[in-house]
Amino acid sequence: MAQAARALWPVGHALAWRLGGRLPSGLPAQSRVGFAGAAGGPGPAATARKGSPRLLGAAALALGGVLGLYHTARWHLRAQDLRAQRSAAQLSLSSRLQLTLYQYKTCPFCSKVRAFLDFHALPYQVVEVNPVRRAEIKFSSYRKVPILLAQEGESLQQLNDSSVIISALKTYLVSGQPLEHIVTYYPSIKAVNDQGKEVTEFFNKYWLMLDEKEAQRMYGGKEARMEEMKWRQWADDWLVHLISPNVYRTPAEALASFDYIVREGKFGALEGAVAKYMGAAAMYLISKRLKSRHHLQDDVREDLYEAADKWVAAVGKDRPFMGGEKPNLADLAVYGVLRVMEGLEAFDDLMRHSRIQPWYLRMEKAIAEAPQ
Repeated sequence: MAQAARALWPVGHALAWRLGGRLPSGLPAQSRVGFAGAAGGPGPAATARKGSPRLLGAAALALGGVLGLYHTARWHLRAQDLRAQRSAAQLSLSSRLQLTLYQYKTCPFCSKVRAFLDFHALPYQVVEVNPVRRAEIKFSSYRKVPILLAQEGESLQQLNDSSVIISALKTYLVSGQPLEHIVTYYPSIKAVNDQGKEVTEFFNKYWLMLDEKEAQRMYGGKEARMEEMKWRQWADDWLVHLISPNVYRTPAEALASFDYIVREGKFGALEGAVAKYMGAAAMYLISKRLKSRHHLQDDVREDLYEAADKWVAAVGKDRPFMGGEKPNLADLAVYGVLRVMEGLEAFDDLMRHSRIQPWYLRMEKAIAEAPQ
């Protein structure tokens, strides 16, 4: 039952960024970058002679202004046209993909992927996985969710790990490279973690594999790119580990959480009844171990509030999102992680006792208004 509980708000996730920003071997560095008349004046005749150059100058100035306005308007219309062409090209790319997402609805990593897909208006089918039997993903040797199956023409690709899924799809949308090539930029290896368990780690998971022009168009500079990567990793390394200790903080909260899990998840009648009560008791106890493992405060709510305020401070007061006028991948990651707590006491407390609510509401609106 504890295994089913972990399926919901996972307590661990393999994180790999071992190449330090270097590209996978075999990828050409030159094409895929890691990171580029006053009173008392003369008489009428003289005034006329002197006035002619002035009149010509004024006319030239006026003509220059008109031409300047014309070229400005022409540039503006051309820029709009280019943006429309890029949007149409992105729509064309997205229409070539058939996506199927295997998930647990209340898993924060799955929620991250859904936030990305929804914001980018990528249509997808959802397969809810039974967290006990996991029969829905028996085709896969990789046994965690999310898993995304992407059909592009005759090519079917399986993408594992939420951050790899997001990076690969964003690279596809921006660059137009075939997805079967893109997935080779994110190789995986088997490793043993601190608890002695074998885990799958992924290289380059926070990198978008873009050339210099594509990276410049998307980010405008290296600083914005590094900032996005830093906070995407923060969401995986720290923020997600605050969810379980907070939603299972007390026996009552654990029971409410599992009631939500059973309602939203894929359980049989008997499985649901057992999960609700035995799972809640198990995860209440496990949450105490998680609190110790991650060195959380006695009141884990304080860690949650501090994390939220740290994020808000990083976004700053001068931009609505970390991505500027629209959310970037870091915004979507943080929003996706926090969204799984909606409807629970921990979420209500977070909105009341931290400064994150205005940003969170902007994110809700941005995703709701994404073109469908």
